[in-house]
Amino acid sequence: MPSLFTRIIRGEVPCHKVGEDGSFLAFLDINPLREGHTLVVPKIEVDNFFDLPMEVLQGIMPFAQEVAQRIARAVPCDRVGICVIGLEVPHAHVHLIPIDTMSDMDFGRPKLKLSQDQLATIAERIRKA
Repeated sequence: MPSLFTRIIRGEVPCHKVGEDGSFLAFLDINPLREGHTLVVPKIEVDNFFDLPMEVLQGIMPFAQEVAQRIARAVPCDRVGICVIGLEVPHAHVHLIPIDTMSDMDFGRPKLKLSQDQLATIAERIRKA
């Protein structure tokens, strides 16, 4: 059975896309810690991030860097934090989170409740940045 992220990549499940190339997709987290919280996923389905083929590992960081730079221009923050957790969805991914303090990346805190319209507006700002 394909992962949720594979279904998003295939277009079977909608997302708020902020970037894409032939190998990777970046889209807003629908349960964000902060406005602009973005997921970067490879288009191949591999569960564990560190099981990704070397060429995918080598490509994901430059792609994530470009997306993070756009997030930083579009969302007020001190910097964009990055983390790999990999427990939420069995598909390798990284989180890009606009942060001002360390606690902004605390996954134990309550998530934001944003409407689809709010998410669409944020995604548009990031795409245009």
